[in-house]
Amino acid sequence: MITDARHDDRKRMSLLARPAVASFAAKSMQRLALLADRRTSGPGSRASWHARFPDYPREAVELTVPTSVAPAPVTVYRPATDEPTPPVHVNFHGGGYVLAMTEIDDPFCRFVAAEAGAVVINVDYVVAPQHPFPAPTRQAFEVVRWVAEHGAEHGWDGGRLTVGGQSAGGGLAAAVARQTLQEGGPSIALQVLHYAPLDLATHAGDKRAATAKPVLRPWMAEIFDTSYVPDPHRRADPLVSPAHPSDTADLAGIAPALLITAAHDLLRAEGVRYADRLRAAGALVDHHDVADADHGYDGKDDAKAREVYALVAGHVRRAHTT
Repeated sequence: MITDARHDDRKRMSLLARPAVASFAAKSMQRLALLADRRTSGPGSRASWHARFPDYPREAVELTVPTSVAPAPVTVYRPATDEPTPPVHVNFHGGGYVLAMTEIDDPFCRFVAAEAGAVVINVDYVVAPQHPFPAPTRQAFEVVRWVAEHGAEHGWDGGRLTVGGQSAGGGLAAAVARQTLQEGGPSIALQVLHYAPLDLATHAGDKRAATAKPVLRPWMAEIFDTSYVPDPHRRADPLVSPAHPSDTADLAGIAPALLITAAHDLLRAEGVRYADRLRAAGALVDHHDVADADHGYDGKDDAKAREVYALVAGHVRRAHTT
């Protein structure tokens, strides 16, 4: 017998599978996130993210990257280094492909810029439902290609390039790596996929977490997935679901990957599957599973965040020097 709670959850998911309903919910979430960002203090405000990790000062400038989708604002974090043209790491923030949460990654960008000695470029990419798939994946790829081609003009070495992202940003980083494989460049020394959604073809209600109440609930994933890819038949696209069994293309030659999962995350299983696939293709540098952690853990747990950010920075530094 289905409990009332499970019955209600299935009803929500069935409604949220309708693009119009998901779009309304996503836009409501966007308005709430914008209000939080505009606050001068408190959780979720821009100031709160800038205040984290004060031992890593914020040295950043704003640029706009032209793309065929739309101009992409980016924040460029510069490391304190004597190297005239340091390497570059392009970061894509999380937010379910729906929330333009660039500032949430400010602590990560400052940390990696300092510890990896790299310019870190945080991309404010277009989001759904206003810009559904494939717009974000194409824009992300064109930003990375621009970064690779125009480094000399802005003070970084586009020939030493890594990419990565948290949550949906990790999904975009995986899509960028796939497009560089398909289009013959630019060369990426490392892709960092941090608790990324890598299988939207599997229904969110069929995914299981190792905890009764995961941070990312199936109904939330339903809003994100439906807003990002309204047509369920397109969710098996390799740029959306590289961990789904239907994607059997040869990945030989794809950028080496650091894949990070969280033990309690609803998305952990698809991360493990993609790690196995990358390993089989000879492209897995490391798979790190964060114990006792759930989706987005690094937004609140400073100790775990520092530990994993240091891991990322170390891999980025090594990728830039080999």
